[in-house]
Amino acid sequence: MPALRDAQITHVNLRTQNHYHERASAQGDTMINSSKIKPDMPVVCSDDGQFAVIDHMEGSDTIKLKKDDKGQHHFIPLSWVSSADNGKVKIDRPGDQAMKEWSKESPKKK
Repeated sequence: MPALRDAQITHVNLRTQNHYHERASAQGDTMINSSKIKPDMPVVCSDDGQFAVIDHMEGSDTIKLKKDDKGQHHFIPLSWVSSADNGKVKIDRPGDQAMKEWSKESPKKK
């Protein structure tokens, strides 16, 4: 009977994973392919205004932005990105909110 029990556990795990993926998709929590994000792409907020420019990807889940007019780099998580199409990166929040929440240090250095 251990084989039957293992099969039941596997079935439950698969059902749980499918439920999570369906829920994530319904909530719009799709992960963006970071290879679509390239240096010099404009970063556009949810209000469609550009507020930054991509410097490069830092690791697999952090975006480093080019220096602002004060000479400061900023970092945003890949999870903020809602799309990376048509030569621009769009994030899921207004620019004012993003600028309050972005980091001045790479998460790798913290």
